[in-house]
Amino acid sequence: MSTSSDTARPTTTPAAPDTGAHTPEAAGVIQDARRRIDDLDGRIIGLVQERMAVSAVIQRERIASGGRRVNLSREMEVLAHYRDQLGRPGTALAMTLLELCRGRV
Repeated sequence: MSTSSDTARPTTTPAAPDTGAHTPEAAGVIQDARRRIDDLDGRIIGLVQERMAVSAVIQRERIASGGRRVNLSREMEVLAHYRDQLGRPGTALAMTLLELCRGRV
């Protein structure tokens, strides 16, 4: 008598469970690429923090000179730039950056 387990395909064990890879070579490539991404993420976060600081200077000077905290035409330029470079998701990214950089004065 045959059971369903007799005809089941053998399962493969991932080479590195946290990568989802099934060969040591692929796991190594994935782990190296993830380290690069982690490094890039750290640099991106640092750049965002620098952008926030520069934006605070601009806002402080604009307000001190009698202007408004936010310059909507400049924000539209930023949105268009990100959209042109990254497509529709770039607009969402730019909106997040603008939100992070507003009102820190």
